Amino acid sequence: MVSVVHSVAAQSDLEHSLQTLSEGLSAQETVKIHQAAEFARSVYGDRLLGSDEGVWHHALGMSLILVGLKLDADTRLAALLFAVPTYDEHGLEKIEERFGLSTAQLVGGISRLNHLRPITHGFVAHSAESGEQNPAEVKAQIEVLRKMLLAMVEDIRVVLLRLASRTQTLRHYAVLNENLRVQVARETLELYSPLANRLGVWELKWELEDLSFRFLHPDTYKKIAKQLDEKRAEREQFIADAVARLSRELSAAGIEDAEIYGRPKHIYSIWNKMRRKGVEFSEVYDVRALRVIVDSVKDCYTTLGIVHNMWSPIPKEFDDYISNPKGNNYRSLHTAVHCPDGRSLEVQIRTREMHKHAELGVAAHWRYKEGAKSAVQGNYDEKIAWLRQLLTWKDEVTDSSDWVKHYKEAALDETIYVMTPQGRVVDLPRGATPVDFAYRLHTDLGHRCRGAKVDGALVTLNTQLETGQRVEIVAAKQGGPSRDWLNPALGYLFTHRARAKARQWFSTRAQEEMLADGRAILTRELQRMGATSFRTDDLAVRLGFSKIDDLLIALARADVGQRQLQTAIRGDDEVGSERPGVDEVSVRKSKASGISDKGILIVGVDRLLTQLAGCCKPAPPDPIVGFVTRGKGVSIHRADCSNFTHMEAMHPERVIETEWGAETDGVFAVDIEVDAQDRQGLLRDVSEVFTREKINVIAVNTQSRQGGAHMSFTAEISNVNQLKRTLALLNEVKGVVGARRS
Repeated sequence: MVSVVHSVAAQSDLEHSLQTLSEGLSAQETVKIHQAAEFARSVYGDRLLGSDEGVWHHALGMSLILVGLKLDADTRLAALLFAVPTYDEHGLEKIEERFGLSTAQLVGGISRLNHLRPITHGFVAHSAESGEQNPAEVKAQIEVLRKMLLAMVEDIRVVLLRLASRTQTLRHYAVLNENLRVQVARETLELYSPLANRLGVWELKWELEDLSFRFLHPDTYKKIAKQLDEKRAEREQFIADAVARLSRELSAAGIEDAEIYGRPKHIYSIWNKMRRKGVEFSEVYDVRALRVIVDSVKDCYTTLGIVHNMWSPIPKEFDDYISNPKGNNYRSLHTAVHCPDGRSLEVQIRTREMHKHAELGVAAHWRYKEGAKSAVQGNYDEKIAWLRQLLTWKDEVTDSSDWVKHYKEAALDETIYVMTPQGRVVDLPRGATPVDFAYRLHTDLGHRCRGAKVDGALVTLNTQLETGQRVEIVAAKQGGPSRDWLNPALGYLFTHRARAKARQWFSTRAQEEMLADGRAILTRELQRMGATSFRTDDLAVRLGFSKIDDLLIALARADVGQRQLQTAIRGDDEVGSERPGVDEVSVRKSKASGISDKGILIVGVDRLLTQLAGCCKPAPPDPIVGFVTRGKGVSIHRADCSNFTHMEAMHPERVIETEWGAETDGVFAVDIEVDAQDRQGLLRDVSEVFTREKINVIAVNTQSRQGGAHMSFTAEISNVNQLKRTLALLNEVKGVVGARRS
C-alpha cells in the first residue's frame, strides 16, 4: 500500500516540496525536476485556472500526488509542465528539447484529454437533469465516455495524470465554498472515480469519492463522519494494531508468509452500503476491514479459527464463499467480529489464486462495486485487467523502465470514440470513416450522406476518424449511396454494418426497377391481347409463382418468355413448353451417347425425343425431371424450376422420371448474370474470362444504371464444375459485385 502525499501542507515550503518530488529519483532526474519547476513557474506566473486555483499551485499539487503513487520522473515532470502548451504555442517543442520526448508526449496526452473537458462536463450536467427520464441511455453514454478517456491516450500514465489533476482540483474546492464544485463533484463520481476503481488506484479512488460526496451531500457526510466518532488517523491506527496482532497469532500458528492489510472504509463507501442494503450505520460491520491472503484453502480455515478465537464473531455475519462460490466464481471467507473496545471489524480471507481471480477475473472488484454484469465484455475488460496488473508490478520492480514500457504497450486502441455536434459519444472500430459514422447514427442518414466536417473542417468521405473528433454529416434531402462506396479499394466504408446497409439499398433499388420493367411488359402484353381486366394474381399462379411480384421480376429477367405469357393469358394447359426457339435448346453432341441421343435416361422408355427447357436450362449434374409435351417429346427441367412446379400441379400424370445418362459429353446452355460497378473496359474483362475458359457465349444483354451494370450471358458449358470455376473467376474481376447462375 502507498499513501498519497497531501499537497496543501507541502506547498508551504517549495524546497521541501521539491525534495519530496525527487524521492526515489537519480541525481540527474532530480536536476530535471528542479529545472522543470523553475521553467513552469516562469511560464505560469500568477495565472489562474477556471477553478480560480493558481496554475503553478495545481501543477505542484498534481506532481506531489504522483510521488505518493510512486510514478517515474517523466510523469512527475509532465505534471509540473502540464499547462505549458496552453500559454506557449511552442511549449511542446521546448519541453521535448529540455526534458525529453517521453515527457513531451505525456504533456501532449494531457492536452488532448483537456479538450474533452467541455464535453464531459456538459454531458454529465445534462445527465443529472435527464437521468430520471431515460436512465439506461444516460448510463450507457457515461460508460462510453469512461472508455473514451482511456482510449484517447497511448500511454496510460496520462490517465493517472488526469486522475491526479482531478484530485488536486477537489482538494482546492474543499478549501473554497464554490458553487461550481457541485458540478465537478458529480462529474468526478460519474467518470473519474470509476476509472480509478478499474485501474486499482485505490489511494485516489477513496479521496475522489469522499470529497465529491462531501460537496454533493454535505449534511449526510457530516452525519456519517460524526457517527464514526473518530478521526481518520485514529481509525488507521486501529487497523495497524489489528494487523500487527493478527500477524503475530498467524506466525505462532505456523502461517509465516500471510499478507495482511487493511484500511478503514471511507465515508462514501459506508453511505453506499447503507443505501444499497437499506440499513442503519450501526448495522454496517465492515467500517473497518482486514484482508488476509494465504497460500492454501487449509490456511484459510485455520486463519478463520484464529480470528474467531481472537475476537468475538458477530452472528449471521459469516459467509463461506469458498465452499459456496458466488455465481461469478468469486471465492473467499467473510466474517465480522467485535473487538474488545466494542468496535466491529470485517475480515476477508482468501488464497492468492482466489485473490487474483477476484481482482482481475470476472469477479473483479470494480464489476461488483459498479453493479456491472458479469458477462465478459471483450478486449476492453482484458486490457483493464492488464493495466491493473501493471499498477501492481510497479511496487515490485526496482527498475521503473520495465513497467513504463508495459504501460505504453497497453493502449486501448481497438475502438475509437467520436462525437456528434450535440456531444453524444459514438464508438466505432478503428478505421471507420464519416460514412460509417452516418450509418451508425441512422440508416437513412447514411444513404443521404454527401459530405462531412471533422472539428469544423470539411474532409473527404473516406477519411479515417480518430478518437475525440467531433463529426458533422452534410446530407442531401433525398437520395441514396454511391456505388463507389462498395469498392473496398476506395476506402469509403469500413464497418460490415454500413456495407450491408448500402448493398441492401442497391438490392432494393434494383428490385424496384425490375418490378417496374416487368410491370411494363405485362401491361403491354395484356393491352395487346385485349385482356386488361385479367386478374394478375391468377396469372402469376398459372405460371407457377406465389405472388405477382415474383412474376414481374421473372418477366424483367426474361425468365418467362412472351409465348409463355400469352399461353397463360389464354388459359391453355401447356404453359411451360410453348416458348419459341430459344426456350428449348437442343444439345450439340460431340459424339453418340449410347443411351439416348442427348445423354438423358428416361426411366422405362428408350429412344424418346427429349429437349432441354429454356426456362431453367438444366446441365449435368443438376437434378432433373421430365414433362411430356404435346408433339415435342419430353421437356427436361431442373427439379427446382418454378415453371415445372406449376405444370406438375396442373398435370401430374404427364410428369416422367428422368436422370442424366452415364455419358453427358455434350454442351449445355446456361444463363449467367453479373452485377458490377460500371467502368470502362468492364465487358472486355468479363469476356476475357469466357475466352480463357474456352466457353462459347451465344447471347449477351447488358444494362447500365446509376453507375451500376447488369449483364446477362447465355453460355455453352460441358458441366456444372466448369460453370462453378467460371463464376469464381468472374467474381475476381475488378468491380464485379456478384456473378451467379440464373
